[in-house]
Amino acid sequence: MASEKESSGIGFFERYLTVWVLLCMAAGVLIGVYLPAIPDFLSQFEYANVSIPVAILIWLMIYPMMLKVDFHSIKQVGQNPRGLVVTWITNWLIKPFTMYGIAMFFFYVVYQAIIPRDLARQYLAGAVLLGAAPCTAMVFVWSHLTKGNPAYTLVQVATNDLIILVAFVPIVGLLLGISGISIPWMTLFLSVILFVVIPLGAGWFSRVIITRKRGLDYFENTFIPKFSNVTITGLLLTLIIIFSFQGQTIVDNPINIVLIAIPLIIQTFLVFFVAYLWAKAWKLPHDIAAPAGMIGASNFFELAVAVAISVFGLSSGATIATVVGVLVEVPVMLTLVKIANRTKKWFPTKTA
Repeated sequence: MASEKESSGIGFFERYLTVWVLLCMAAGVLIGVYLPAIPDFLSQFEYANVSIPVAILIWLMIYPMMLKVDFHSIKQVGQNPRGLVVTWITNWLIKPFTMYGIAMFFFYVVYQAIIPRDLARQYLAGAVLLGAAPCTAMVFVWSHLTKGNPAYTLVQVATNDLIILVAFVPIVGLLLGISGISIPWMTLFLSVILFVVIPLGAGWFSRVIITRKRGLDYFENTFIPKFSNVTITGLLLTLIIIFSFQGQTIVDNPINIVLIAIPLIIQTFLVFFVAYLWAKAWKLPHDIAAPAGMIGASNFFELAVAVAISVFGLSSGATIATVVGVLVEVPVMLTLVKIANRTKKWFPTKTA
């Protein structure tokens, strides 16, 4: 586990996210098994196969994160160009495809005698969604815990959000297509508009208006902290709803949660070391290398969960796979933070 010093930059709810996720999973399963009238009632509130309550909760998850994105930081894109090259290539030309390869190997080969083919295909779809969605907000936390360069972190997050707008759908469509998974393209596009474009635009608009009226210091140190627990609350309520729909399935196949977690954890370590060691080979400073590795290793799991629900449904294996990504996120990333901090001596001390 990470030391108390390493954990000091992460909030109470975020630090114990795995515990809260497990509790919400258990609560959802119990509701689904013993109070099935609740998911039956919630299933009435759908539009175009999208659960309205879940859509509202996901908005509550994503909007506060988008408040942290500062597009003015893009002006600094030339300050750490090699660090950004590492980030962009790892996130968009390596990560989605290594995730696909690792997940396919485990779900189709290693687990072929355990998991039925149709369910394995759904789990693969969820893994693909995670692989095509590198981190947007939590990377600020991981960067802080490794004393990463704040300006570089801002730029890589801002540019990453812009790339998501144009790259997420084609990459997901390509990987799902070659897997033989039917793709409702319109739903996929609408999901990106609903869960990326609109909250990103709302976050940018809020930043502009509030900063103009009250100043940047108020916006960053007073307004944004007001939403500190909103994202986690929205996430946990979403998980309860998801698992209430999955209750009996989880009871019948509890080991599947562990089976899904294994390739996701392997992928996380692989992507981190690809970027981290690439930065080392290029002799980049540690305050660039650490956040460069963290953004790809961590996932924009809120987007992955939202798209999985919209495209495949609350009761799908794809949705469960994305939720397992939430489950393993914090302990795995805190382990990588510990590794990064212990290997700081590998890097030059002078900032590029």
